[in-house]
Amino acid sequence: MRNSSWKSPLMLFLTAVIWGIAFVAQSVGTEYVGAFTFNFIRCIIGGFVLIPCIFLLDKLKEGKKSGDTLVSGSTAEGENTRRLLLIGGFCCGVILFVASNLQQLGIQYTGAGKAGFITAMYIVLVPIMGIFLKKTIGINIWISVLLAVAGLYLLCITEGFSIGRGDILELLCALVFSIHILVIDYFSPKVDGVKMSCIQFFVCGILSGICMLIWEEPVLYAIMQAWLPILYAGVMSCGVAYTLQILGQKGMNPTVASLILSLESVVSVIAGWLLIGQNLSRRELAGCGLMFVAIVLAQLPQKEKG
Repeated sequence: MRNSSWKSPLMLFLTAVIWGIAFVAQSVGTEYVGAFTFNFIRCIIGGFVLIPCIFLLDKLKEGKKSGDTLVSGSTAEGENTRRLLLIGGFCCGVILFVASNLQQLGIQYTGAGKAGFITAMYIVLVPIMGIFLKKTIGINIWISVLLAVAGLYLLCITEGFSIGRGDILELLCALVFSIHILVIDYFSPKVDGVKMSCIQFFVCGILSGICMLIWEEPVLYAIMQAWLPILYAGVMSCGVAYTLQILGQKGMNPTVASLILSLESVVSVIAGWLLIGQNLSRRELAGCGLMFVAIVLAQLPQKEKG
């Protein structure tokens, strides 16, 4: 891991907790509105939630920099940073648009257990894709990946595994989320994470809104019926969690980040047990145990070569 601070893993863990609970909100939302409608509203809400946060953080930064002197070339550097911010926000927004809508569409055609398992396959895809980007992957991380996959299988798959329309959509979703994690890994150290998160939500929201007008017929009554899951998904899942993801990934190995984020599957089962009264079987408890072991193993420091 490139950053030994406890803050980054904690932010990613909080992201997984929020996403795990949000999985219930997404499932409920599909009963009332289409995928594009749901993601259009949630992302626009998420974007607006971050605007006051950006103003507040900018004022705090201005206070810290008030005593600093300007150096030559700072204007050019500022323009380059803004350009990177816009490019990063746009790229993340487009990728998030594809991934989130594939996930929402897939949930309509496959069981929740299968959807959770297939989507979380990004914990395998990220390190594999990282190899082509010349990222170093330690043996402890590969063991963690195998343990996490085994844990997710025990946790989510309770029926015979078969490939259907929804399964294919969720597999594509996992692939796109893997790209999303790697793109964030590239841009997050270079730009303001909160601003990039805000831009990605508006991009995702606008693209989802266009698709909503083309392929869906949004009804105000149905939207009002789903106001609570949409509000949670917009404020917490988008506004808070995705921003924590961008900030938490700054300086972290993307494979380790994906392992921590995959805890959303564990949290979703625990949330169902606490909030809805669903009991955890021994199989599911074993899956949770393997997941936590995988996360702890991935956090252990590796010996430097040389």
